[in-house]
Amino acid sequence: MTDDERTIASLEQRLGHRFADRRLIERALTHTSAVALGADSYQRLEFLGDRVLALTIARMAYDAFPAADEGELARRLNALVRRETCADVGRALDLGSVLRLGAGELQTGGRTKTAILGDVMEAVIAAIYLDGGFEVAFQFVARHWGERMAAARGPLRDAKTTLQEWAQGRGLPTPAYRQVGRSGPDHDPEFTIAVDIAGIAGAEARGRSKREAEQAAAARVLEREGLWKEDAVG
Repeated sequence: MTDDERTIASLEQRLGHRFADRRLIERALTHTSAVALGADSYQRLEFLGDRVLALTIARMAYDAFPAADEGELARRLNALVRRETCADVGRALDLGSVLRLGAGELQTGGRTKTAILGDVMEAVIAAIYLDGGFEVAFQFVARHWGERMAAARGPLRDAKTTLQEWAQGRGLPTPAYRQVGRSGPDHDPEFTIAVDIAGIAGAEARGRSKREAEQAAAARVLEREGLWKEDAVG
């Protein structure tokens, strides 16, 4: 067995799926920087995997939260399929160690980039779906996203949505978000986002993504106004 074959076999153990067509998982791990012009990267698989993941999470949420309305189900879905969540699962599966990257991405920390890990995780889901069928892909997602869904079983609170509804209820304009700072290396940046609301004081917060920082800034305003708790789900 070659080193490459051993690497794929080890990954298959972590994934809990042995590929009949290993070309699928090889493609799912290949970044555009590592292929020649016209060759296959994970991009098409990522497109498909995003849809398989969304359908699976939608069904899981539908079954797990029978009292939730459409809006709550949508917010739960969005939290679980976002790039950061996919990247976290990818890190837990150590996908970064088996990525196929070009020299440029290797030098800039591509193995740890949230954007790449999130996309590759979706590509892996697609590879499992194409190789084993929807039920196999469903069970894979259920294993690796189930705990994250269970951890959010309390009342779902999305800080940005809550702040917008609160502002509109007081006759205020929709809160506006703007980036006021960025630090850290390109492969692991930290953003500082400010939220401005006409008529009341805004707030600033930091996050590993712009979305995370926006949510944190909104939560700070809500905490100050007595409408939010630090352990709220969002």
